[in-house]
Amino acid sequence: MTALQDVSFTVEPGTTHAVIGPNGAGKSTCLNVLTGVYRATSGTVRYGDTELGGLRPHRIAQLGVARTFQNLALSAEATVERNLLVGRHRLTKAGMIATGLSLPSARRELAEQRARVREVAALVGLENDLDRLVHVLPYGTRKRVELARALCAEPDVLLLDEPVAGMNAGESAAMSQAIADLRGALGLTIVLVEHDMPFVMGLAESVTVLDFGRCIADGTPADIQRDPAVLQAYLGTVAAEEELSHDDDAGDPQP
Repeated sequence: MTALQDVSFTVEPGTTHAVIGPNGAGKSTCLNVLTGVYRATSGTVRYGDTELGGLRPHRIAQLGVARTFQNLALSAEATVERNLLVGRHRLTKAGMIATGLSLPSARRELAEQRARVREVAALVGLENDLDRLVHVLPYGTRKRVELARALCAEPDVLLLDEPVAGMNAGESAAMSQAIADLRGALGLTIVLVEHDMPFVMGLAESVTVLDFGRCIADGTPADIQRDPAVLQAYLGTVAAEEELSHDDDAGDPQP
């Protein structure tokens, strides 16, 4: 089976664009292609005028693209601050020797980086957790740490792979508000992969739907929620027909 085939979509600057689909549809694979973790056998990925195909992940990150991961990829035995400082790596100028010898220039830069980390932590509600070890934090808080680490790279484009997976309703609502606030405050463009449909539909302006590696729909949340191919992919043919029939009946004028 081809993981992705004939998948094409455009993300408009300053918007939140969701990529959804059933399990195994190719959503995370798509993010891995966009960030250079996987290399597509054909096709192109463009960031503005820059062709990303063939670039290694760290080069794509240097262009201003940051991401989170479906499974938490944090240093559990390190503090929140240490994890966030990793996100500052692409913006750090001091070399290994200067840092190792703790030269004045390296110390000044570290102080500046820590100050920026505190600012980002405050944006996502982690200002009181910087000295805590990641492994003692609740799951929802650890998801925020991963979001904050990506933000510490000061990206223009932020890719989020299931940011509310495993969260309860309250945590999910809080994360949705945080992402919306961050996009407005930082002028981010966001590509979002998620299974939580209320979360997606309340946050995204555009939605691309994948199924078995192919794009089956692309449009606004309202369009996607009524698309027969999408309903069939999620609910099955009979259930999809019943859902469409129910919606049509609900829209009829009452006597």
